[in-house]
Amino acid sequence: MEMIEFLKVVILGMFEGLTEFAPVSSTGHMILVDEMWLRTDLFLGDYVANTFKVFIQLGSILAVIVIFRDRFRELLLSSQRSERARLKWSHIITGLLPAALLGFLFEDFIDKHLFTLETVLIGLGAGAVFMIAADLHQPKEWKESVDQISHRQAFTIGMFQCLSLWPGFSRSGATISAGVLMGLSHRAAADFTFIMAVPIMLGASSLSIVNNFSYFQWNAVPYFAVGFLSAFLFALLSIRFFLRLINHVKLIPFAIYRFLLIVVICFLYF
Repeated sequence: MEMIEFLKVVILGMFEGLTEFAPVSSTGHMILVDEMWLRTDLFLGDYVANTFKVFIQLGSILAVIVIFRDRFRELLLSSQRSERARLKWSHIITGLLPAALLGFLFEDFIDKHLFTLETVLIGLGAGAVFMIAADLHQPKEWKESVDQISHRQAFTIGMFQCLSLWPGFSRSGATISAGVLMGLSHRAAADFTFIMAVPIMLGASSLSIVNNFSYFQWNAVPYFAVGFLSAFLFALLSIRFFLRLINHVKLIPFAIYRFLLIVVICFLYF
């Protein structure tokens, strides 16, 4: 592994970890950064580079499991034994089914046609508009805890999560905004987003890796390991920071960042 290549996979893992659960689109950032500067396809190959971008998301997933380990332990040990726990696996499954089904049906199309700079810019802009609309919404009352979520709210959030299949829109941007529109507080919507992300990201990542395994080369293992570790460490930092921040700053600052990013990318690239 050349030092410059080592730095490139660390940087890509850093962008994945820092942006995966912020409403700014980690996929969009990875595509933009890689296509404009890092060009991991030059030393990994096109198909392996795409699989690498998916694989390092597992590092971010592991960070979520670590941070929400008590919640997952409670769910795994059977939530009915806990009187206070109202979030159930049924809520999570209800929320992830729409995007999981749509992603399974259109996974090849998305990989082949939507992972471009132009489509990412469209997703960034559309997602920013949706986030602003959510912040301007004022429900009669807020549900402050994720344990107050209903199955109807979980399903609605899951339907909006389908928008995140368009690279650049952002999974967390779509689901947190949908949760806020459904009357959840920003923190409660963020908690549900992160918890729900674990099974759907595991499934999507595993499917993509299996589909592209024939293109995998064993000399790429060090790159995958370094990228995974980088994404995990930076995700730990970013998730903790984001959860402390979200109820105070809400979504509009992230939407403004997305618009600024579009302007900067258009200036630099076009």
